[in-house]
Amino acid sequence: MNEQSRIFDFLQYQIDSFPKADMLAGKEDGVWKLYSTDNVKALVDQLSVGLLNLGISGHDMTVENQDKIALVSKNRPEWLILDLACQQIGATLCPIYPTTNVNELEFIFNDATVKLAFISGQEILAKVNSIRNRVPTLQNIYSFDELPDVDHWKEILALPDAVKDSGLSELKQTILSQHCATIIYTSGTTGTPKGVMLSHRNIVSNVINSKKTFPFKDNITSRALSFLPLNHIFERMVSYIYITSGISIYYAESLDTIAENLKEIKPNLFCTVPRLLEKVYEKIMTKGTELTGIKRKLFDRAVALGNQYDNRKSGGIWYTMQLAIANKLIFSKWREGLGNNVDFIVTGGAACQVRLIRIFTAAKIPVYEGYGPTENSPVISVNCQYNDGTKFGTVGPVIQGQKVKLEADGEICVKGPSVMMGYYKRPELTAETIIDGWLHTGDIGVFEEGKFLKITDRKKELFKTSGGKYVAPQPIENKIKESPFVEQMMIVGAEQKFVGALIVPSMPNLKEWMRQKNIPFTTNEEVIHHPQVLELYRALINSFNEFFNHVEQVKKFELLPYEWTIESGELTPTLKLKRKVIMEKYKDAVERIYK
Repeated sequence: MNEQSRIFDFLQYQIDSFPKADMLAGKEDGVWKLYSTDNVKALVDQLSVGLLNLGISGHDMTVENQDKIALVSKNRPEWLILDLACQQIGATLCPIYPTTNVNELEFIFNDATVKLAFISGQEILAKVNSIRNRVPTLQNIYSFDELPDVDHWKEILALPDAVKDSGLSELKQTILSQHCATIIYTSGTTGTPKGVMLSHRNIVSNVINSKKTFPFKDNITSRALSFLPLNHIFERMVSYIYITSGISIYYAESLDTIAENLKEIKPNLFCTVPRLLEKVYEKIMTKGTELTGIKRKLFDRAVALGNQYDNRKSGGIWYTMQLAIANKLIFSKWREGLGNNVDFIVTGGAACQVRLIRIFTAAKIPVYEGYGPTENSPVISVNCQYNDGTKFGTVGPVIQGQKVKLEADGEICVKGPSVMMGYYKRPELTAETIIDGWLHTGDIGVFEEGKFLKITDRKKELFKTSGGKYVAPQPIENKIKESPFVEQMMIVGAEQKFVGALIVPSMPNLKEWMRQKNIPFTTNEEVIHHPQVLELYRALINSFNEFFNHVEQVKKFELLPYEWTIESGELTPTLKLKRKVIMEKYKDAVERIYK
């Protein structure tokens, strides 16, 4: 493993160690198309030379002089092929979320002085075309799909014979681990996007240290399903772990097809964010409520046993026996729904409800929660597979190669080879964020048992009530979201006398409850004002309030008719709440709380 110091070395490592018939796989016209390691290597080299022929280069390898290539595409094999091709020639890849709005897109293209853009699909093409005339540096757009009026990416591939005489292997030797590999613009929940510059060394060290610590074992028969956006460093870094561990990567067609793709591919592992895990759990629980008689009793019993599960202390012989029966009769169906082959799931990107980790792990679908910001390439800590490496409710032990300290206010600071080079063209912001080599994450945490890092909140999200008391919204939101009637929620109350909440009900569960109470369901808009529905949510909030200090208790709430989504602008691409946007959009509802 030691000879890997640049991202493209991982590809060479797979060729030398365990070349595969299905290194990457994507669905094309309804059929899985497999790319062998040799295929990928050939395409990467041909694309590298094709880009050189277009005049793309790393020049003298200072970030300012490296050519920038934008990539706006859903996950697919070509994504990593372009990524590796850019890395080999010293060009800087700027991956951008397909959901990014036009104004942000224009800002990023100009800020990064993008020369070429690679896209997938008609919708993204239209977006990039609409800003084309306002980006003077943009020379051309290439599409991964055959679309009218745009060049296809394969048109620029050099012929195999041309690769041999291109001087590519000599050029690769000149690329050093300290060179910038990528600039990732964090959409952030506030302000203009910031370009995080990550070097080969940043990312490679995080891959190697995460692989060793977790640990990921080389397993050439394993398959991973990839559906988290690759332009987020978490999924991309994990993809490099897959490559260097011999794990095949199969790309889900979309977030909507995950359920059927799981059944087709039968993956051994995948990475997710808590919101998607919540969705899986809600689906299972909805199915459970449709059961009757003995089946319903068994289901409820299995869930109760799962909720008691503790990986660190035995529940005794009787509990273990009952759990084994629940696993055979009930949880086996859960595993089937995930393809019946999942060894484990890794979750990150936001706080995961502990009860989800507990019940899935009880059901022999271990969920390991990790943590880290883009600025650290990203992993700082993760719950691990080794003995005593996991504690529910924490984000695990700090991985090898990282030092972590907590400031007086609890802010988590990290130092090590994965800390970013800085923010592109933002030296003042870099100086505020990295002080004496320590990256200040803006997250607040504590160590439990001196070993397990626990995030208690985002510094930016903490707010003060008018009484001067601090409130951390995330733990309150996560607790109340345990109710099957709460789909999403956001705590409000900055500079106000008390804490309030905006709540998006789980409409399917609310409909079922109304049916049982003989209350006719009309429209979402009408239902959220129905006296009996409001009474249900009042009682529900009161039952949760006993878990919180007086100052954190929700005194009033407003129900909202529709779910928050990326498309409607309330969620970031990693499904975190955009608090500012929600506050602005539902200003009237917030005003009613404090009227």
